[in-house]
Amino acid sequence: MTESSFAQPVPDEWIEAARRGERSAQEALFRRFQRPIYTLALRICQNEDDAMEVMQDTFIKVFASIDQFKQHCPFWGWLRQIAVNMALGRLRKLRRREFTVLGNPPDLTPQRPDDQLDLAGAFARLPAETRAVVWLYDVEGYSHREIADLFGNSVSFSKTQVSRAHARLRELLDGPSGDPLCTTPATL
Repeated sequence: MTESSFAQPVPDEWIEAARRGERSAQEALFRRFQRPIYTLALRICQNEDDAMEVMQDTFIKVFASIDQFKQHCPFWGWLRQIAVNMALGRLRKLRRREFTVLGNPPDLTPQRPDDQLDLAGAFARLPAETRAVVWLYDVEGYSHREIADLFGNSVSFSKTQVSRAHARLRELLDGPSGDPLCTTPATL
């Protein structure tokens, strides 16, 4: 399925049945959206276990609050917003935990063949909050205002995070001498 297939309207019957607590409707919604929600959470959290928890928590929240969904709005947009909020909440929780853990952080030096650009490895080396902002802006298409609201911060916070992240990614990918590390692009 492509992103556009998730943006297609969800049958009203599914929503109404899910509101009544019918498991078959909830399962249909889960099956349709589980993969894109997991992928979104993985891109923000950069950890499979955290992404799985975010996905599960997202659907628990969705089914508990489905009465708040307004039929005239796209279901995918509403669901995606809940998933983003859950992923950002998970990042905040992990960040608080990082301050209490002793020891050295894991080595984040990307492992890659010499002839391949490691954008994913460079992206993983960004701080978690910065990764989330960049992902929401560059990939999910959120505006700086929307990101600022999600983080409870100013628009300039979002713009600065994106600008600094892009500069850091260029630095990581170009290497210290300014020469590109590779010639073959890879995707996130």
